[in-house]
Amino acid sequence: MNNDLKAAFDHYFEMVHADTDALREEVFRLRYQVYVLETGFERAEDHPEGLERDAFDPRADHYLLRHRRTGLYAATARMILPDASNPSSRLPMELHCPIHPGAGIENPNERMRLGEVSRFAVSKSFKRRLGEAGTAAGISEPCGVAFDADERRILPHISLGLLAVELRSMHKHGLIYCYAVMESALHRLISRFGLTFHPIGPLVDYHGQRLPCLGRVHEFLPNIKRVAPPLWDLMTDGGRYHCGTE
Repeated sequence: MNNDLKAAFDHYFEMVHADTDALREEVFRLRYQVYVLETGFERAEDHPEGLERDAFDPRADHYLLRHRRTGLYAATARMILPDASNPSSRLPMELHCPIHPGAGIENPNERMRLGEVSRFAVSKSFKRRLGEAGTAAGISEPCGVAFDADERRILPHISLGLLAVELRSMHKHGLIYCYAVMESALHRLISRFGLTFHPIGPLVDYHGQRLPCLGRVHEFLPNIKRVAPPLWDLMTDGGRYHCGTE
């Protein structure tokens, strides 16, 4: 992995905290583009305003990746936060996936430090590989935007940039555990970089085969630093976001 990953990523993309109504509308508009128009995962009639949103958005922390040269929003992700008024309130993964007994986070105190990685969406214009055109988090051939050689080199790392914004959200909200439902291909990719998310249930058929997983920040951040220091640098902003692991 390129030792200048963080510098290259920051040169082309800006991580934007969607902390205003206007920015959250950009999030929902981009999600509509990806989940309704590009992949067909959601039905247009369920989102008549052209904004894809659900009941978990009010308790989520939202981020965008903005392509600096064009000003276009390339990708988005959210971290669903614990419900302070009801620690036992279920997260989406728990509602839709069977979890092996004892494999999840059930202790009320620990649940207040548990979030869920959710709604990874990458715009088709910023995807590189044709073979991933039908996935929400994949990267396929550029469409409508002409990329120079250096930009094309950094495009496959957009998903890693989304993982970086999720870590920022975990740091901000004091989370140390996170759930994620992910495609096997993405699970294999991040495992190569030391980002250990442990399967805690069987594969489920939800827009393709997906794994319910649990990540522990005290485990995966040291692993990333050991296996892929450039990714650790990107995700932690050079150690600024470390969720109390150092």
